[in-house]
Amino acid sequence: MASSTQKPSSSSSSSSTSIQKYNFEVFLSFRGEDTRNNFTDHLFVNLDRMGINTFRDDQLERGEEIKSELLKTIEESRISIVVFSKTYAHSKWCLDELAKIMECREEMEQIVLPVFYHVDPSDVRKQTGSFGEAFFIHERNVDERKMQRWRASLTEASNLSGFHVNDGGWKVFKPYVSTCLDQKKYDSILQKCLPR
Repeated sequence: MASSTQKPSSSSSSSSTSIQKYNFEVFLSFRGEDTRNNFTDHLFVNLDRMGINTFRDDQLERGEEIKSELLKTIEESRISIVVFSKTYAHSKWCLDELAKIMECREEMEQIVLPVFYHVDPSDVRKQTGSFGEAFFIHERNVDERKMQRWRASLTEASNLSGFHVNDGGWKVFKPYVSTCLDQKKYDSILQKCLPR
């Protein structure tokens, strides 16, 4: 597993004139029960093999305050890959992660790459299908303001250019990782993604 021993060298707030130092190149956001032992695990292993310092939630130290540490790690990552799967929106934790990721995209120019794993991007965008079912459940015990933030984050993320993985799972996504994120091309991809 990839992990970082370096400490952040800049504050979590960033302006367009400051240089942000990142502890992780990639933060993976995913619903464990859907993808931890298949697609996301393959993605993590291959990013690690390519020397891309990637964080996934099993790297938190035992005993740490998980939520605040996880949100801090999102801020310390250059790119977030969000793997939307059937029960992603059933997890309040995942939705809070996504809201933080989209906040970092807006405030810190974090790059966000959505992956639609066996879900229709329009279900994510419009909160229909399994995403609609999740919000129907959340409406009972989550305040409206938080619900609106989650909905806006899902809509914004699903409107980004991403990857739709249906049949073949990892086999479909692997060529992207193998050819686009290898270390030589990685820097040029970041340059293309960075605002000028």
